[in-house]
Amino acid sequence: MMKHITMETLQDVVFKTHPKSLGIADLGCSSGPNTLSIIRDMVRTVILSPTTTTLPEFRIYLNDLPANDFNTIFRSLPDFYWDLNQSANPFVFVAGYPGSFYGRLFPANSLHFVYSSYSLHWLSRVPQGVLSMNKGNIYISENSPTQVSEAYFRQFKNDFQLFLRTRAEELVNGGRMVLIFLGRLGPNHVDRGNSFFWEILRRSLLIMSTQGEVEKKKIDTYHVHFYAASKDEVEEEVRNEGSFEMDRFEMFEIEKEGDIGGRGVSYGTTVAMTVRAIQESMISRHFGEGVVERLFEIYGRLVDEEMEKEDIKPITFLVVLRKKAMD
Repeated sequence: MMKHITMETLQDVVFKTHPKSLGIADLGCSSGPNTLSIIRDMVRTVILSPTTTTLPEFRIYLNDLPANDFNTIFRSLPDFYWDLNQSANPFVFVAGYPGSFYGRLFPANSLHFVYSSYSLHWLSRVPQGVLSMNKGNIYISENSPTQVSEAYFRQFKNDFQLFLRTRAEELVNGGRMVLIFLGRLGPNHVDRGNSFFWEILRRSLLIMSTQGEVEKKKIDTYHVHFYAASKDEVEEEVRNEGSFEMDRFEMFEIEKEGDIGGRGVSYGTTVAMTVRAIQESMISRHFGEGVVERLFEIYGRLVDEEMEKEDIKPITFLVVLRKKAMD
């Protein structure tokens, strides 16, 4: 469903702007197999669309933080180009753009379409002051003072406003953004959704602390730069910033999937593998590489135990924004 909406939005922006040179940016592209597969789908969608009268050239900008493995992406480009040329002969130019998307990345009015998948729930930094007032936690928890959730919300507002403002400078009038990110259903920051996975990570670290495998003081100084916004919060910030109209807002509840690929693993292990892929480098740097294997073994077991009591229901938002016409 999310892919269908993405491609439909891209088709519409090409139809309405008629670009000779189509600028597409993938923000938070990572370096796995999905990086170029989504770009391949975008190019093919434009090529095969019945509304495409004149085929544009494609300027593809792949963005992630400087530590991202761009070399792996670049090594995949010959196969990517060869695959595309089997069905047509599009002019596709791919470039890597390292840097934070909380700030300017591209020339003014150079983009027609911005895509970002599972990146915008990451804040630019851990909110200032939360370490000292949220000891024993790594995110917003039931025993966190209200100042902690307020600090996280304030950081989200600052980051999201900056993201919208800078993208507005880079997009042409009528340009679109498809943003896919984790969210929450209501006003309560502590729910049995995305925030609960951080609570389980905290419990896993505390178990290791009681067993002498992790220092308690290191848990007190580790927080995640994550925020699951509510629908109302997202809509309010879009209105306040003022550069975009909201064309679409969809909420998806991620289905429970265990034993992906028939590997004989539980749902908890699958979730643990996902969280590990995101957090491993940060956890290794803070706690030491030796804790990772044991930590996520405990984490997977705790997820399975919780799922036996009650489902954990992570929520994903899909937001389609259109840049307003500017003088």
